[in-house]
Amino acid sequence: MWVINPTSQTAHAFISFYRRDATINMQQSPPTIFVVDDDEGVRNSLRFLLKSVGLATRTLASANEFLDVYKHSQPGCLVLDVRMPGISGIELQQQLNLRGATIPVIFITGHGDVPMAVEAMQQGAFDFLQKPFRDQDLIERIQRALERDTKNRAALAQHAKIRECFESLTPRECEVLALMTKGTPNKVMAAQLGVSQRTVEIHRARVMEKSGAASLAQLVRMVMDVESAPTAQ
Repeated sequence: MWVINPTSQTAHAFISFYRRDATINMQQSPPTIFVVDDDEGVRNSLRFLLKSVGLATRTLASANEFLDVYKHSQPGCLVLDVRMPGISGIELQQQLNLRGATIPVIFITGHGDVPMAVEAMQQGAFDFLQKPFRDQDLIERIQRALERDTKNRAALAQHAKIRECFESLTPRECEVLALMTKGTPNKVMAAQLGVSQRTVEIHRARVMEKSGAASLAQLVRMVMDVESAPTAQ
């Protein structure tokens, strides 16, 4: 929950926060399976396999190549080798986490890399496969990863809509919103803001109207959802 002092400066900062990254590309292109592996033979084999089942695939030889071409607006998932020269698979995952990228990551590991795969799962990887693996096992994991990506994008789109509602608030309404979500009574709000209780009631009504919330509980839930949403890069 917010810890916001009701000042105009804070209110302006509050508006700026919710304007940040408030739009998401709603016209999404078909999902792409990114395969990042330094072994050309593996890349070619996986490209052939995935295209044989109708999955658009892009293969890349290094983490840097992936970072150069990947855009958060592109749906899909990432099939990633744990061990690679330069930036490893684990390090690439860490960079994606820092960027707020929500693309599901499926790690491909060798026998001795299982501890690294466990670490990757702890850091949010979608799944991992140990070599050698059956083609069908990989395809099934990719299908589940694409379902996860679709759900993630739908949630981000909903959060963007909520942010658009919040950014329509005036600085004073932002102050009232912050106090509402802390459970501050109208009388206390009025004293803190230096206005009448009637004025507070008017601002509360406008906050509810602009946010589209049907109740205070729903308003608090909307705020919590937006604050917990990852920021797309």
